[in-house]
Amino acid sequence: MTTAQQPPMIEAIERLLDAVRHNAVDQHAADEVERIRERLNGPLRVAIAGKVKAGKSTLLNALVGEELAPTDAGECTSIVTWYTEGSNPEVTLVPREGAPVRARFTRNGALNVDLGGRTPTDVDSLHVRWPTSRLRNLALIDTPGMESLSTDLSAKTLSVLTPDDERPPEVDAVLYLLRHAHASDARFLEAFHDTELATGTPMNTVGVLSRADEIGSCRLDAMESAGRVAGRYRTEPRLRRLCPVIVPVAGLLGHAGVTLREHEYRSLAQLAKSDRTEVEDLLLTADRFASRESSVTIDPAQRSALLDRLGLFGVRLGVELIRSDVVTASPELARELTRRSGLETLRGVLLRQFAERSRILKARSTLLAVNAFLREGRSGDRNRLQAMSEQIVAGAHAFEEVRLLDRLRSDDFSFGADRRAELESLLGGAGHDPASRLGLSPEADDAELRDAAEQALQRWQTIAEHPLSGRAEQLAARGVCRSIEGILVELV
Repeated sequence: MTTAQQPPMIEAIERLLDAVRHNAVDQHAADEVERIRERLNGPLRVAIAGKVKAGKSTLLNALVGEELAPTDAGECTSIVTWYTEGSNPEVTLVPREGAPVRARFTRNGALNVDLGGRTPTDVDSLHVRWPTSRLRNLALIDTPGMESLSTDLSAKTLSVLTPDDERPPEVDAVLYLLRHAHASDARFLEAFHDTELATGTPMNTVGVLSRADEIGSCRLDAMESAGRVAGRYRTEPRLRRLCPVIVPVAGLLGHAGVTLREHEYRSLAQLAKSDRTEVEDLLLTADRFASRESSVTIDPAQRSALLDRLGLFGVRLGVELIRSDVVTASPELARELTRRSGLETLRGVLLRQFAERSRILKARSTLLAVNAFLREGRSGDRNRLQAMSEQIVAGAHAFEEVRLLDRLRSDDFSFGADRRAELESLLGGAGHDPASRLGLSPEADDAELRDAAEQALQRWQTIAEHPLSGRAEQLAARGVCRSIEGILVELV
């Protein structure tokens, strides 16, 4: 995209970066400004965070569609690891002291990186570049698991997401994995959400109810049970304010779906053709399925391998789908497992919450980085440049939308449920495109969109001008009117 094609907010930030670089105190500072610019124009940085054993690496592999991140308790799982697109496979090791070095690695399933005699505590981060289009516009960051906010591993994660000095976070957005909503999860989310600029809680955090199949004890209706739990979490006031979108996902099942092998399908098909009573007896528990002697033709070693790949829920589901003729071939099973895992739902949420708003998220992060740079005194004419930054924030309606969404989810308004839902949708809480904002089908034509937008504008103008509307409600109505006017301009 050329500068002439960029949105006005991005053009203003580019001009600010030019001015900051021009006034940089030395070449090192000027180079730092260019690194900040790369953040504005580079892929969106999304961290995957959560407690130990929440399924972070498994979910990352499912999203990438390849087994890259190690899922065992090896030394690399305690290192912050970045995954980005590259023309050739490459791993760079960034030590805590010294220059980055190219690291040797092998791949037997997941990547096994040679730390060159270093311990994980000697390594600041690993950067994996991999040739896959799934990472073209998205950099995924796998973080160490957190057991509490005071452990060494937690400190590594927090240093990326919530630096304890005045530096901005290294990431633009977070996928936060919960197995059960716990007070420590809320404390982490509160630590991540800064109060500078846009208070971007609705925009830059998506919750994932991970290992969702285990919530329903791996029964065939486990994902429905997980969906009900996620729904309860979404209505819990504290969690809703911090993480309003929570999606149930069976990460292991999703990863198996996108990487299913033909021999795995044949093994499941063989189980589906075996005596039903004997197979169901084996599938009572994971230990029994993996090790119990049985007359079925799939030996314990094969069963154990299936369990590692699909989990108990995945094996039960795969056998049932084949037995009931819902699927009759490996590609069909792969698609069905992926769909039922919740992975595609999560991809859709990522598209709405992150991808469509990536420029806003990156702009926000860039301005945070510029403000930190100016506070450090690394550029002259500091007062004028800070004023330029503040003017961008004040004039960017996208940031105002985020502020209003945050206040809406914090119960600052007296709107009824229907009005609140409409307000949230119009502000982009359910998606950034006109149809999502207006609550219409993606197939709606421009005439339908214009008609719906004009009716919405009339409703909210009435609220903004009504003498009995409270001050907060009037300001919200004026803000959403500006959003609707933007939709109408887009439809011209």
